[in-house]
Amino acid sequence: MKSLIGDAVLAALVTLVGIFGTFGADRWTATAHRPVDAIGVGLVVATGLVLVLRRRRPVATLLVAAALTATYLVLGYTYGPILLALLIAVYSVARHRPPATSVPTALAALLMLLVHIFTSGATLPGVFGVIPGSAWVVVPFAVGLAIRLQREAAARARAETLRQRVDDERLRIAQEVHDVVGHGLAAIKMQADVALHVLPKKPEQAEVALEAISRTSSDALEELRATLAVVRRIASQGPAPGLTRLDDLRKRMGEAGVQVQLTTTGEPRELPAPVDLTGYRILQESLTNVLRHSGDKRASVTLDYAPDALVITVANPLAGSPGDGGGLGVPGMRQRVAALGGEFTAGPTGDGRFEVHARLPTEGHP
Repeated sequence: MKSLIGDAVLAALVTLVGIFGTFGADRWTATAHRPVDAIGVGLVVATGLVLVLRRRRPVATLLVAAALTATYLVLGYTYGPILLALLIAVYSVARHRPPATSVPTALAALLMLLVHIFTSGATLPGVFGVIPGSAWVVVPFAVGLAIRLQREAAARARAETLRQRVDDERLRIAQEVHDVVGHGLAAIKMQADVALHVLPKKPEQAEVALEAISRTSSDALEELRATLAVVRRIASQGPAPGLTRLDDLRKRMGEAGVQVQLTTTGEPRELPAPVDLTGYRILQESLTNVLRHSGDKRASVTLDYAPDALVITVANPLAGSPGDGGGLGVPGMRQRVAALGGEFTAGPTGDGRFEVHARLPTEGHP
């Protein structure tokens, strides 16, 4: 609606300029020409008013404007503001229609416009008038096409940025789901193996293992629902995972058979949400890798609350595979830390241990 009103105002202004400007050009032009009369004014008015459709029907607008302008010039009227309406019509078709449509339309308009060169004695004769006559079409067409291409490129760039954000969000959610499900299933498998082993001889211990499985699966489902709620854009059904739930994590790992020794240095404080979540996920994934791959189910965890960062170190005796076998675990942790601008390393150390080390800066986060 706004564009239609704007085009109507533009058409009215061009028409008024055309009327008064044509009389001025008729008065001050020294070369021989046909005096402006009612037919000439009518052609000028019609050419200006057709611009009201320049965005809704740019092809028809240009063809009509070109036909009226060509008629005006063939009849011998002097050059005047009627050409301004033609310029706007040419620009509009190049701006609002793809080249496959706008180029043939502009060529047709150019051919109509050039007719007067070979019929009017007031212009350069023959082919000598083709180049300056063509400029009335070529120049505004080039401007309109350039603006169209520039805006299309900007739109593609915005769409690509949006797609990249969507892909990044999908990857983040996939990592969240991997961490939640991977940790839960690893703990459940270990507890289920214990239950199967002791069931024939010590059913009471099997009952303890089954209760641990129930708690672990409930916690995992709660975290999974909270993660998937982001996709559905609804309120989370459980508290966001963070270091405040570290005791629950240690308890679950202990029930699964991993002994976790925790050491905290510095003054514990409330952390920015991205740092808190990333720290929890690193601990969860690291301890899950110990459960899966280490033959010696022991791990030491150090949390260092530095003034400008949270430093996490998880180490375990290097017995069995270290667990960096191409899954999403270690690469996922590395990507999480990199997204926060931190530092991450994971690998064997010289004293026979496998160590995960992450430094998460706490500054510059909401």
